[in-house]
Amino acid sequence: MIDAKALRSFCLDFNGATEEFPFPRHPEVSTFKVGGKIFALTTLDARPLTVSLKCDPELAERLRAAHTEVVPGYHLNKRHWNTVSLTGDLSDRLVRDMVEDSYDLVVASLPRAQRLLLDWPGERR
Repeated sequence: MIDAKALRSFCLDFNGATEEFPFPRHPEVSTFKVGGKIFALTTLDARPLTVSLKCDPELAERLRAAHTEVVPGYHLNKRHWNTVSLTGDLSDRLVRDMVEDSYDLVVASLPRAQRLLLDWPGERR
């Protein structure tokens, strides 16, 4: 099961990823960003641990239909974001894939020069 420490570590393993706490009224909310854009949003000490992730709209719908732990993004654009409960019911591989997909969606939206600096695999395709 992915815990808060593993989630933070995995998010920060991506090239150019940073952790910020941009909400003064909610200092416990961690955002993980690349190129100044959020790809993951969480409160690492919350129980249950959840993470909100950017997602392709069609895939977002399929994930929600297949997994009760995946719901429309809490306080986010529900078409493009899912909130995922990390209770241990989802495989670590699926959670990691969702985080990676979120990162990739954000990086793909960055200017080419930024993508090249990140040595993003999607740029090499």
